[in-house]
Amino acid sequence: MQQRIRRSFAGVVAALLMAALIGQFASAQDSTRQKGRKYKDPPPTARVVVTVVKATNGKPIHNAAVVFHSSKGDKDDGNLEMKTDEQGKASIDVIPMGSKVEVQVIADGYATFGEDYELGTDTTKAIIIKMKRPQGQYSAYTADHVVPGVSKPGVQEPAHSATPTTPSTTSPTAPSTTSTTAPTSGAQQK
Repeated sequence: MQQRIRRSFAGVVAALLMAALIGQFASAQDSTRQKGRKYKDPPPTARVVVTVVKATNGKPIHNAAVVFHSSKGDKDDGNLEMKTDEQGKASIDVIPMGSKVEVQVIADGYATFGEDYELGTDTTKAIIIKMKRPQGQYSAYTADHVVPGVSKPGVQEPAHSATPTTPSTTSPTAPSTTSTTAPTSGAQQK
């Protein structure tokens, strides 16, 4: 009989202990919710669709890099780079409304494009970018003398001579070697 009382007493004590632990755990969760970080809805975002085409014929440019750099006020939201699809389109829908977006487009064989856009309260912003071939560069200096503003198409590089340069002095101990064949296609002999 005493064993029966002890068992029932132990069962009651175990049940009370279990109830106390469950109550403690539940109150700990409630206090965490009150003290923890409050959930804040993300700001509404705008969908930005950039279409990259050739300026000459309006055909889409596939695989062009489109860089989105967004900021709102003094807060910089970072960069995101995407590639255009077969239709020349790249779209993004994570930039908050009211942000300023700098769009930069880089495509092989075309001049780099960059411009700022304000998103405002529009939910969708469609941007068409017409890429141009690289233009001539302006240089006030060419070769060894000053020329007043000459613009040439393409990348400006110094002129390379096709004739090999000869050393002005020869070493008295080194044997002199002369070549009777002229270099072809601008290659220099060693």
